Amino acid sequence: MIIKTMKKKRRLVAEINVVPYIDVMLVLLIVFMVTAPLLMQGVKVELPSAPSAPLDKNSKDPLIISIKSDGTFYIDLGNGKNKKETIESILVKVKKVLSQQPKTPVLVWGDKKVNYGSVVKLMSSLQNAGALSVGLVTDPPIIN
Repeated sequence: MIIKTMKKKRRLVAEINVVPYIDVMLVLLIVFMVTAPLLMQGVKVELPSAPSAPLDKNSKDPLIISIKSDGTFYIDLGNGKNKKETIESILVKVKKVLSQQPKTPVLVWGDKKVNYGSVVKLMSSLQNAGALSVGLVTDPPIIN
């Protein structure tokens, strides 16, 4: 009696191991969560709190002009260097940027202890320099 041994053909399994991809994704998520707060740079000021709507995510990177409590002005052009500027030099820089990119949003970071007249003067000067709209940056209110 002859016993036939039949070998069953095994199908090849073509699956991708996704575990390493998930690990990479989680590391990237942590990196982006850590770097996201650093994207909005400017001079450290104590912002007033007010209920307001957030910026549109599709808008361009804004020009940030900061006013510290002692009345000094700073402009953030994205190079990470913030030095004390006069309002005239800030207006010249804003005009240059807006001549190249007219729809660039302009934001004012005003310390809550700064004189209200200084903020109004800056906003008015920015609009005269060609800024279509000037926004004020605030912290969200603290809800107990």
